[in-house]
Amino acid sequence: MYVLFDITFIIFHTVLILFNLFGWLWKASRRWNLATLLFTGFSWLGLGIWYGLGYCPCTDWHWMVRRKLGYTEMPNSYIKFLIEQLTGIDVSAAVVDTGTVIFFALAIAGSLYVNIRDYRNKNKN
Repeated sequence: MYVLFDITFIIFHTVLILFNLFGWLWKASRRWNLATLLFTGFSWLGLGIWYGLGYCPCTDWHWMVRRKLGYTEMPNSYIKFLIEQLTGIDVSAAVVDTGTVIFFALAIAGSLYVNIRDYRNKNKN
């Protein structure tokens, strides 16, 4: 059962990351994208006050499942884990975290821009 949970978390979390990065590109998904970006930011910064900066409940729950499967030494970052799993390359946590923040900032800037633009255009008519 835990293997199924592990696979489900890998798929869900990866799709969520891709949606956070690119969901603002399609008009139909822009509001949902902004919501998931705001939730992600709240998790990293808000929940991060208590659990550590960059805290993600999905990662926390996923690592619980992987520990049940016998995995130890999981990185703090799901993105670092994903890079290692996909490429076999051990990228430093600092590089991954910096890239994550940069891409998150670009995604939220893009999402805010298109959502505000759409809102203004809607109210003009």
